[in-house]
Amino acid sequence: MRRRTLLLATLPLGLGACGFAPRREPELRFRSLGLQGFRPGSPLAAELRRQLLARTSVQVPEDFNRAELVLEARRDDRDKRALVTTSAGQVREWELRLRVDYLLRTASGEILLPPTELRLSREMNYTETQALAKEQEEAQLFRAMQSDAVTQILRRLATVRLPG
Repeated sequence: MRRRTLLLATLPLGLGACGFAPRREPELRFRSLGLQGFRPGSPLAAELRRQLLARTSVQVPEDFNRAELVLEARRDDRDKRALVTTSAGQVREWELRLRVDYLLRTASGEILLPPTELRLSREMNYTETQALAKEQEEAQLFRAMQSDAVTQILRRLATVRLPG
């Protein structure tokens, strides 16, 4: 019993010594971020705005020209393609894809992050008899990819150093 207690007491010290640390919220070094180029009603832009407001002190003005930095989306697409079909042409597996190309610039146009491509995909099996459930699974997978993309973008934004 003593050995277990000792082991449990020293475990956090051992993890800290190896460099392990729980993931923290990104620390962004700017006050405002404008979102430009996202397609109208983009769920990715909405999620990004929501995460910025909830997890950081960064403001997201409606007019991107009033922001300190601008995240410019060059591409914001989601699509799916058939991976596996039967000889009768019925789809048995889909590939869901989320593609985002973006860059970060100052309001004056100086590029802080060069054009970056972000590609996420998930595979989903499919049966016509479960069409409604598979439709809900597809929406859930797209939301998960979108959340992952926003997290990756926020981590990338945390590396930015403002000029001057």
